[in-house]
Amino acid sequence: MDEVRIIEVKQSVFAHNDADAEKLRQELKEKGVFLVNLMSAPGSGKTTTLTKLINNLKSEMSIAVMEADIDSDVDAKTIAEKTGVKSVQLHTGGMCHLDAEMTRQGIEGLGTEGVDLAILENVGNLVCPAEFDTGSAVNIMILSVPEGHDKPLKYPLMFSVCDLVIINKIDVMEYFDFDLDKCAEYVHRRNPNADIIPISAKNGDGIEKVAEWLKNRIANWKGEN
Repeated sequence: MDEVRIIEVKQSVFAHNDADAEKLRQELKEKGVFLVNLMSAPGSGKTTTLTKLINNLKSEMSIAVMEADIDSDVDAKTIAEKTGVKSVQLHTGGMCHLDAEMTRQGIEGLGTEGVDLAILENVGNLVCPAEFDTGSAVNIMILSVPEGHDKPLKYPLMFSVCDLVIINKIDVMEYFDFDLDKCAEYVHRRNPNADIIPISAKNGDGIEKVAEWLKNRIANWKGEN
């Protein structure tokens, strides 16, 4: 019997996506649209964090949001109602991530006219979203205290691709066996360049620091610093 032919599909798919992502990134740069890819596990507080962050920033810049989920429009409605910014819901058709082409479709549906900051709230998952470049200017992920401080050891790729790691729900840290110093150590083991900001999305602690981090990144991106 002849040997079975093995085709490395995964490699070619990722390579194609990387090219699409870089093209999208350049197009958004030319339009002056700074795209943030926000990732986390389900229940980490992405939408609550995003709501607080948008309300902090919306007086200084025009913001629009893409909410990605397998189904429902709950998050898009929440963002629109609680912040007043333009928000669209992206359904992934059962897929657990967005790639560059899916992000492009979302941006076209969202519209970028007059938008300074576009935020993609990716599908809640610590694996798949990290594998696909969306064309964003920065990647941000949220790790919540109840998930445990060892997650950077278990999900290395997610932490290695992120520019900022937000540690949420510090208001309940006393009720969980969560070591903030160990978590920071594990994050930097995966990604020495990642910034880390502890927050409580519920009461707003740390949101101002996240806003300042983002404003600095946007200024650098524009060449203002």
